[in-house]
Formats: sequence, C-alpha cells, structure tokens
Amino acid sequence: MSDPSFAALHRHGFVRVATSTPRVRPADVSFNRDSIIAEAERADAAGVDLLVYPELCLSSYAIDDLHLQDAVLSAVERAVGRVIEASAKLAPVLLIGAPLRRDGRLYNCALIIARGELLGVVPKSYLPNYREFYEKRWFAHGRGITGQQIDVAGVTAPFGTDLIFQASDLPGLTFHTEICEDLWTPAPPSSDAAMAGAVILTNLSASNIVIGKSTDRHLLCQSQSMRAFAAYAYSAAGPGESTTDLAWDGQGLIYELGDLLAESARFPTEPQLLMADVDTGRILSERMRTGSFNDAARQVDPQFRRITFRHRPHGRDAGLIRPVARFPYVPNRASHLDLDCYEAFNIQVEGLRRRFESTRGDNLVIGVSGGLDSTHALIVAAKTCDRLGLPRDRILGFTMPGFATSEGTKSNAWKLMRAMGIQAEEIDIRPAATQMLQDMGHPFAEGQPVYDIAFENVQAGLRTDYLFRLANQRNGFVIGTGDLSELALGWCTYGVGDQMSHYAVNAGVPKTLIQYLIRWTARTGQFDDATAQVLEAILDTEISPELVPADGDEGMQSTESKIGPYALNDFFLFHIMRYGLPPSKVAFLAWHAWHDTTQGIWPDAFPEAKKNAYDLATIRHWLERFLVRFFATSQFKRSALPNGPKVSAGGALSPRGDWRAPSDSVATPWLEELESVPERWPGS
Repeated sequence: MSDPSFAALHRHGFVRVATSTPRVRPADVSFNRDSIIAEAERADAAGVDLLVYPELCLSSYAIDDLHLQDAVLSAVERAVGRVIEASAKLAPVLLIGAPLRRDGRLYNCALIIARGELLGVVPKSYLPNYREFYEKRWFAHGRGITGQQIDVAGVTAPFGTDLIFQASDLPGLTFHTEICEDLWTPAPPSSDAAMAGAVILTNLSASNIVIGKSTDRHLLCQSQSMRAFAAYAYSAAGPGESTTDLAWDGQGLIYELGDLLAESARFPTEPQLLMADVDTGRILSERMRTGSFNDAARQVDPQFRRITFRHRPHGRDAGLIRPVARFPYVPNRASHLDLDCYEAFNIQVEGLRRRFESTRGDNLVIGVSGGLDSTHALIVAAKTCDRLGLPRDRILGFTMPGFATSEGTKSNAWKLMRAMGIQAEEIDIRPAATQMLQDMGHPFAEGQPVYDIAFENVQAGLRTDYLFRLANQRNGFVIGTGDLSELALGWCTYGVGDQMSHYAVNAGVPKTLIQYLIRWTARTGQFDDATAQVLEAILDTEISPELVPADGDEGMQSTESKIGPYALNDFFLFHIMRYGLPPSKVAFLAWHAWHDTTQGIWPDAFPEAKKNAYDLATIRHWLERFLVRFFATSQFKRSALPNGPKVSAGGALSPRGDWRAPSDSVATPWLEELESVPERWPGS
C-alpha cells in the first residue's frame, strides 16, 4: 500500500464497505453476470474492500419455478466461474447471490469471491413461505449444514452456515453473511457469528417493497448492529426484477453500532453503489469494553470455521467516506432534535431536583457571572423550582465582580437574574481580595500589575468562600457551575466553584453542549422573550475567566487562546474518553471533520459549527496540549469531584462512574503515538 492516505484509512481500522444494486433481468444470467462484474469494477475504482450484492442476483430473484430449470442453473454455474475469473484483478471481496445445486437439493446461496478464488458458499438458513413468499417450493434450508464443501464451476469451496471470513492483511475485515429472511427471525445467524468474532455482518436480500417495509429494514439493521456490536450492510434487489405481482426498491443500508452510516436512494433507475468506511477499531473497542458481550460470546466460538484469505488492498488515495460529527456531544438528529435537547436538559433538572429534596434545605445558592456555565446552571435551577412548585426566589443568585469583571458580563448577570425572578445580590470581592493579597505580601497590593496564578485564584477562591458561607447562613446549598470540558482540561481551580460545590449540576455537560442547550432553551419557548434575549446576548460574549484586567493591546482574557477551541477539545475528549482512540486516529477524524467548513455534520441550529476550519497543524497543536492536560496534570481535580448527573452517552469524568484513572499518570504513550501523524494528509 504505497499511498499514505489509503494506508492511513486502513491503519486506523477503517474498512470500505459497499452495497451494490446492479441492473438485472429475470433469468437472463449472462446479462446479470455482466452487470455484476461491471459494478465490481466500479467498486474497485472507488477503493471498496467488501461489496454486497442482492440475493439471487445472478439468476434474479422473482423467477419462481424457473429456479428449477436446469438451463438456468447450469448457466448460473458457468456465470460463477466467469465472475471468479474477473475478480482476479479486482480488490473488493464480492458477495453475490445465486441458486446452487448440491446432492439433489437446491440452495439459495451467498458466494464469497476474492482475488480469483471462491472462498466459501453460505446457504440461506430460513426460507419464507408465507403471504407472497414460496421459497420452500424451490429451495432447501441450510440450517445444520456445517463443515461441508460444495463443487461449483470446477472448484471446491467450504459450504455451510458456519463460515466466517477474515483477511490476513487487513485487521477488521472479518465478516459473516446471511440472506434476507435470516435477519427477520428471532435469533438471526449473524448474532452467533458476531459473538464468534465477525465484525462486519452482511445481508444479501431480495426483499420486495410494501408500505412501511423500509422502516422495518432500518429497525432490524440498526438493532442488529447495535445488539451484536457490529457493522451491518444490507443490500436489497432493485431495478430489473420481475414486477408480476411485486415491486422492488433497491434499498441499501450500512449501519455501525446502531448509527446509520449510509443509505441509498430508493427506486433507482440506474445501478447504485452505496459506500461507507466502517470503523472496525471502534467496534472492537466497544466489544472489549462490554463484558456482557464477551460473556455471551464464550458459548458460540467453536461452532464456526474461520476462512482466512489475503485481501491485498490497492494503494490509491481513498479519502474517508463516513459522516464525522464536528460536535459529537451535540444532538444532530433532525427528527429527534427537540426530544434529545429536552432529555439532556431534564437529566440535569431531575438530578438537581432529587438532590435538593434530599438536603431538605430552603435555598439554592449560585454565583452568577454572566458567563455560559453559570447561566446554564441557573436556568437548570429555575426549571427545578418550577418542577417542584416552588417560587424561583428560593434561588439566591450572587454576582461578585472582581478586578477584571467587565461591565458587559456584570450587566448580563443582573439582567438574567432579574428576568429569572430569583433573589439577586451583589458582593464586590475586590476589598477582600486586596486585603488577602496584602496579607500575602503580593506585589499587586503595592500597586504593581503582577497578574500571576495567585492573583487569579485569590479572586476565584473568595467567590467560592462567600457562596459556601452564604449557604451556611441561609440554609441552602451551592450549585456548581464547572462543566465537563473544563474538568477534562483541568481549566478549573482545585476547591473552587468550577471544581467544588455541593452538587455539580454541569459536570456531565461539555461546553459545546452547554452552548447548544442554552440556545435551544432560548429559541423553543422554554423561557419568556426577555429571558431569551439575555441568553442570546450571553452566547455572543467571549468565553473568559475575567480574572486578569484587560490590557490595552490584548483586551479581555480569552480562555480559548490559552487552552484551544472548545469545539476541538470536546471532539478530542469524546473520541479519547468514549472509545479510547489513539491520538493519530483522533487527528485523522478531526481533520476530516474540521479542515473545510463545507465538510463534517452538525445541527442546523448551531451556528458555531460553521464558523471555523482547522488545518492539520492546528489540530495537532491543540491535541498535544489536550493530551498533556487530560492525562498528566488534571486527574487529581477530577478525583475529588462532588456528585453530578451524567448526561451524554459520550461519558462523564466522575471517579465513581465512567472514568477512573490515577492522579499520578503521565501522557507519554499518547504523545509518542501522536508523533506518527504526518505533516499533512494527501489531498490536504
């Protein structure tokens, strides 16, 4: 594999899977053969590794009793030989459907062909014989056929339902095939195959179309890929099948762990080639992390024969064909957008509600800075009061301006507290901070502009001290405001409000999701118009700790100039924490998501998604800093986290939940692996 891009695609565990809907004619085996070969050549040019055709595509499916005609069956066997011959110069592994004779029986089969070799033949296990289906009239089922062989087109190949195929030179290209009705049964054969090690599950189908069946196919493929911790590629018959009593839509689907990677256009008039790069590394990582999968798998492994072959993928620049979300924590399902946002927001509300009831306190105490995190914590607290039937004045909001507090954020804090109808007060922390700095002998107390970490944390610490003592005084508890992104980066002060509180309501929510949820509440009528206007103004404000006075040249402190864009950091966090991906693969995915503002996927209502593009050098720069912060310098802060609700399937950093790590670790293995990232990807 000479080309670095193609090598990178495979090196990172991606396998290019495709479904093909060739043009066929009923019982015109020669025509069908040529259509199959033409689509194989097209897939080869596109860098496909595994190509799945429809059921019985060599003969076509809807030919009824013609399946029992010797002329047709002999033509099929000759056509198989021609396809095997043509495949010798093609890279894709071909899965084609054909009726084959063996020992006086006819079987509905999937033939696995690669590089001029027939690797094996899998008969259909379950034959539909109800409503419009009469397959038992022609075919014998394959259930119980194991350890057998079949002679086809002058070659002998393994035959049975016990076959798994594995490429010796492409990790992850380990697949199983089943045929149409097999997936519709309570226990599909692919379930055992997945537990025996198959990573990619395939289905050759001739499923006719009726109203609602497309939805059924989606449901079955999605659930099977999710339950079996696998990819699932489904290829249905299309143009050219006989429409005597049925119609065909040629639907192709590729799922991975329950996520739809690609779907073909339906009712095509021309042949279709649907492609997606399946992340087999992600699949194997999920299996490794899920003990129940491995417990179930212990009982099925001996039942399968593993057919090993040399794939020999070609080395052309293959790019990446798969949706990559720029904002993996942010809901992006258009059909479920409001539901997902409602769910995320109310997880926090419910967590806070239950904790508030348990404490039997009178008040909720929160520091309101006019920034994103405290804003989000406050609107969660407001909804909590609403749910409990309590007046919002049970929330005690305090804005505490320091040496660098801008008039804009202070004004927004006051506007927000008034709009929310809470009790609002202001405590100027500058006198107390000055006294503490003076007691410490800090140069700032003598008029020198020394803005070191002690200067910053005196202010941050005082705010937290006030909040805790106010909670003592007024029989309340302190709501934490720090978010998941800050905890990941260590961008929080130990023992201070963004790390310590009585309940860390934002601890499971990354910055990008906080931005999105605030916008969602503002735009969907969760609050009145006045509150929505304040929320929009806060969203438009630069993210800043406001602990160092603005410089005439540099202006307000910028958090993202110090630690990198939160959009990238959240991307890094998701893929490293959720899936344990190596840094080089994270960089590869990040570049494909972010190098071009026209690429990647994002929710339409999230304008931040389209603001920026990042080249590989920028991605690598901030990824290196993320790795140091996440693995080497910040865990001790996370190990002392207060309680807080997990919100995203992407994970949380509670030491009692998703993430358990030593406080004394180093980042060396990740930094060394990052060195394998090239200066640029081909085509960049």
